[in-house]
Amino acid sequence: MHTLTELPAEKNAAYIELARSLRALLAGEHDLVANAANMAALLYWNLRELNWAGFYFVAQDRGDLLLGPFQGKPACVRIPVGRGVCGTAAARRATVVVPDVHAFPGHIACDSASNSEIVVPVIRNGTLLGVLDLDSPLHSRFDEADARGLEALVRIFVESLG
Repeated sequence: MHTLTELPAEKNAAYIELARSLRALLAGEHDLVANAANMAALLYWNLRELNWAGFYFVAQDRGDLLLGPFQGKPACVRIPVGRGVCGTAAARRATVVVPDVHAFPGHIACDSASNSEIVVPVIRNGTLLGVLDLDSPLHSRFDEADARGLEALVRIFVESLG
């Protein structure tokens, strides 16, 4: 098992270290659920000021987003594509950074303590698999450096699936 000591304070350096750790953590495993669980735990326990980190995957039965592996308080189970921050990122197939979730039209409040959010789509060979969702109790917790860093980590995750 690969563990981190402490991430560098500078975000770009921190994401480089997280990328190294994620590659080591996922090495040799191709299972979607196992790798998503380990990635969610890695992010939750190593990024500061998070209160939720996890995945929603496209449900095979209805095509909405279905709760996947996560760390944090219990969460909403299903989210329609196009609704809330997760559904918007899925519909746009683009990362969405929200400095204040309470000002986001149609925000779905799974945890009232969340004030900012970032959602990164998980796309494999042109197919949307789901989204990576991170919440924070702080306003404006996430920025462009987080978007770039998390997008790189999602690419590592997708590559691990084989």
